[in-house]
Amino acid sequence: MHGSQASAYGPLLAELSGAMKSFYDATVELGVANQVTTFTASDFGRTYVPNAGGTDHGWGNHQIIMGGAVQGGDIYGQMPSLAVGGPDDTGRGRWIPTTSVDEYNATLATWFGVSASNLATVLPNIGRFGQANLGFMA
Repeated sequence: MHGSQASAYGPLLAELSGAMKSFYDATVELGVANQVTTFTASDFGRTYVPNAGGTDHGWGNHQIIMGGAVQGGDIYGQMPSLAVGGPDDTGRGRWIPTTSVDEYNATLATWFGVSASNLATVLPNIGRFGQANLGFMA
C-alpha cells in the first residue's frame, strides 16, 4: 500500500466501524435487528505491490456482513498465502478470491426470499461457483 494510502486507511476503518455500530445499535433499539442486514459487495481489490503512484486494480476484497440474523464470527473462503510471488499470487500481489461476490449475494438473496428455482435468474453467474448458500444467514 502506498504511504499516503496506508496512513489514511486506519482512520477510515475506524470511522466505518463506528458508523456501522451506530446503525446496528439503532436497529436493536427499534427492535428490527433480525430483519435488517447490512453488507458490502465488491469484487474490486488492489495489488499489494505499488506502482509509481499507488496500487493497481486487483481482484477480491473482504466483505462485511452485519445484522441480527447473521451467524457471524466466521471467515468464508480461504485466506490466500500473502507471499508476493507465492503460490496464490498472479502477479504483483494480486490474489484471486476463493469466494465470489455472487456466492455472498446468493446467500443474501435466499434470505430475502428468492427461491432456489429463481436464483439463476437473479444471479445468472451463480452456477459458475461452488456454493449458492454460504450459510451465514439464520
